[in-house]
Amino acid sequence: MSEAGILVPQNKAQVSNLEPAARILIIDDEAAIRESLETLLVLEGYVVDLAPEGQAGLRAIDSRTYDLVLLDLALPGLNGLEVLARIRERQPNLPVIMITAYGTVGNVVDAMNGGAQNFVQKPWDNEKLLADIRAATARQRAEEENVQLKRALKQRYNFENIVGKSEPMLRIFDLVAQVAPTRSTILIQGESGTGKELIAKAIHANSPRRDKPFVPVNTGAMPNDLLESTLFGHVKGAFTSAVSAKKGLFEMANFGTLFLDEIGTMGMDTQAKVLRVLQDRRFMHLGGVHEIQVDVRILAATNVDLRQAVREGKFREDLYYRLNVITIDLPPLRTRREDIPLLAGSFLKRYAEENDLPARTLAPEAMRVLLDYDWPGNVRELENVIERGVVLSSTPTIGFDLLPGHLTGRSYSSSLLEHNPDASLFDILEDIERRIIIDKLERCKWNQTDAAEQFRIPLSTLNQKIKRLSIEIKKRLKD
Repeated sequence: MSEAGILVPQNKAQVSNLEPAARILIIDDEAAIRESLETLLVLEGYVVDLAPEGQAGLRAIDSRTYDLVLLDLALPGLNGLEVLARIRERQPNLPVIMITAYGTVGNVVDAMNGGAQNFVQKPWDNEKLLADIRAATARQRAEEENVQLKRALKQRYNFENIVGKSEPMLRIFDLVAQVAPTRSTILIQGESGTGKELIAKAIHANSPRRDKPFVPVNTGAMPNDLLESTLFGHVKGAFTSAVSAKKGLFEMANFGTLFLDEIGTMGMDTQAKVLRVLQDRRFMHLGGVHEIQVDVRILAATNVDLRQAVREGKFREDLYYRLNVITIDLPPLRTRREDIPLLAGSFLKRYAEENDLPARTLAPEAMRVLLDYDWPGNVRELENVIERGVVLSSTPTIGFDLLPGHLTGRSYSSSLLEHNPDASLFDILEDIERRIIIDKLERCKWNQTDAAEQFRIPLSTLNQKIKRLSIEIKKRLKD
């Protein structure tokens, strides 16, 4: 017996010294169950503490840190669901796997709604239980690493919205920290969705200009004449619709930072004017005759090869060399897969909070899909997938079935057949119908009227199918 009424096993198997062993608390009133689980877990290298009832388990959680709790449902005094609720009050992110001999549907629903990571019925399958434990502790450690890394980066660099622990990203963090205090022009290169604007904001936030404006503009999102007016401003009457004078973004960013996103799409005439600002820090309003001097730091970004654009005559060579004082190359997500669990954890937390939902986690099979996918849309695509999963999930765990079909490559009927090879034809067809309707509703942002029109059926018919198939209608997704 040790502190807090926990039975602490002695003379346990040696644990690898490569990293700290996960510590697991077993709360079960049956001595034989505790001993069986303890033996199984110690042989796997885990550190195990035992508690014979709920209050002892809660005292243990109050007195030391655990990576996971195995919690029996039928306990004397406080039952397992009551203990689970109190664990959630103390440590909302501590993984809990419920164990019981009474695996009713109601118990499963109550436990999962209460925040349990998983539900295991006695007698358990050792390999499945160990796999569930490994997955839960891995997610827990990834989330803790994410929190610790973001805290360290915030203290060191104030990179609040950039997540990564891979070697390429750590090198970028160091480079950003080194160049941010300077006045140098920075060119940020990377595929779409890699986070170029986040890097630009981090540079500004860690520069002496942090209290001055950060002004972003997507130069590829507007025609050339409008872009020039937007950047340099105009005098009244400079063109037909110029009914009054207007300042440009260079003036608005004075003493701060101007971020020129997708600069590779900028027209040659506008490039010449931007070059002059970079050289002389002077420009004129469209239609104006007086020069305006500004003190602006330029950060530029592109997802195209500017050197190739120069060779093809689509980008000015002199402007390229003016921009390319210091280059930051952002790696695509497929080359830094070790960052995917951290990024996914960050997005899970963000979108659960934004939508006022309980904390969400990814099932092991869903995480495997994310790790295997090549992510042509990079971090932005991963963020969209996680947001979708958070909004559509009705349980704390986002499973394989809530991932988009282009990630999983699954047919509509595969899920039911994989989980139940003996399913009847009626069940398979019903599952296909359910998935088709859910897919259409997702595409219509859960607008049943639009979905019914696209199916070419009356709304009443669609609503009858939704009710028969027990489809839970989600709130409308934002555009």
